[in-house]
Amino acid sequence: MTDQPEHQGTAAAASLTMTATEMLRRFRAGTLSPVTVAEAQLLRMEKVEPQLNAFQYRAEAAAVLDQARASAQRWQDGAPAGPLDGVPVTIKDLVDVAGWPMRRGSATTATQPATEDSPCVARLREAGAIFLGKTTTPEFGWKAMTDGPLFGTTRSPWNLDHSPGGSSGGAAAALAAGVGTLAHGNDGGGSVRIPSSYCGLVGLKPTFGRVPHVPAPTPYATLGISGPIVRSVADAALMLNVMAGPDPRDWYSLPHHGHDWRTDVRPDIDGLRVAVTTQFGEAEVEPEVRAAVEMAAAKLEAHGIPVTRIDSLLEPLAPRFHEYWRLGFATLIRDLDGAQREKLDQNFRRFAEEGEKLDLAAFYRGHDARVELGSFFGSFHAQYDILLTPTTPTAAPSLDLVYGSATHDRYKRAVPFTLPFNLTGQPACSLPCGLTDSGLPIGLQIVAARFREDLVLRAARLMETLLDFPQPHPALQASVARLAGA
Repeated sequence: MTDQPEHQGTAAAASLTMTATEMLRRFRAGTLSPVTVAEAQLLRMEKVEPQLNAFQYRAEAAAVLDQARASAQRWQDGAPAGPLDGVPVTIKDLVDVAGWPMRRGSATTATQPATEDSPCVARLREAGAIFLGKTTTPEFGWKAMTDGPLFGTTRSPWNLDHSPGGSSGGAAAALAAGVGTLAHGNDGGGSVRIPSSYCGLVGLKPTFGRVPHVPAPTPYATLGISGPIVRSVADAALMLNVMAGPDPRDWYSLPHHGHDWRTDVRPDIDGLRVAVTTQFGEAEVEPEVRAAVEMAAAKLEAHGIPVTRIDSLLEPLAPRFHEYWRLGFATLIRDLDGAQREKLDQNFRRFAEEGEKLDLAAFYRGHDARVELGSFFGSFHAQYDILLTPTTPTAAPSLDLVYGSATHDRYKRAVPFTLPFNLTGQPACSLPCGLTDSGLPIGLQIVAARFREDLVLRAARLMETLLDFPQPHPALQASVARLAGA
């Protein structure tokens, strides 16, 4: 049956929670206009941003609408500019967008606008995406909560008393609240997957080097990578297709083979060897999280996929990587004088200044530990194609917790399941697998060997089908409706 045009108000409301895949289908069919979408999302931003505080920089509404009108005309002419023409996207404030400042979440950074786009932003622009603004990140992306002296505190649309996670916290909070249809994040220790888990979204960290980045995010140049935060596995593949476009400026980037990742979004992992564990190292996993992941594994088994259960897979991370991480923090502040350091998040400053006391030998100890970890998972994936874990040991933390403190140790409560795969460069995806009794999302992480995003996407699509987590979830819809005054 041919789609019929929708009432404008109905179409606008629906577009706030629509996947990009569906939105593009409707643009193509002529039943939805990029102008309707842009107007609805700008209005939603006005209503929810005062409570969420998810944006570091907001695009001028007139410029957004001009782009939307141009996109609508291209669709009407049957000549879209690219695979994302007219789709609203937000950009995390850790990459350059030409004409906009890049503050990196820090009051110590300059306010002048960037002169050119970073590679992933350039590819999104070429694809026709419409940029709504730059989303918040903690100082230099240092932690898995999003707050800092520059902008204050970003809150979760699920519950304003909780964090949306970090460091792509603004990206996930905005998307969950209906602002943006796709969200750019980047991930150096879990910064795409953690906020996706806390906000009930899908987040994909590609293999290191898959998405080019310039300038290299020293000192974490071999850890971090941009990735999609989205509402569906299909959207993750769609956005990865665009962001993974080649750019010769990135010395670390992988050869571009032009693979269409959307072809891997099929619920079929027959014959693949699957393992599951709910314990890495020193992780303090909450019972509700453990139960949700075990339930996901049981659904796979009921579907006919054998799953091997592993009690615990890794030794504690902190003894091996505590110094390595602080050395990186130290590099970020080495050129700041005393007055500038006073502007920093003082918890971040404390960790960074601890790193200034370390030497090159400490760096190489961390480097050697990375090599050992990579070898371990290389051998592991010779036995198992897919690994399932919790994304995080807990649901979203309350805002009164101090990150890195005794009550919220990062290795026990935040990154034990995500950080290992930044250190090894492997692809990993988080998708929602349930709610806690208090109504907060729980994330399931799916991991494969390096370069095997195809397996991650296949397994993620199957789990998305089996888990059938509503997008958006009724609990989130109710919370956002209250925020928006609906």
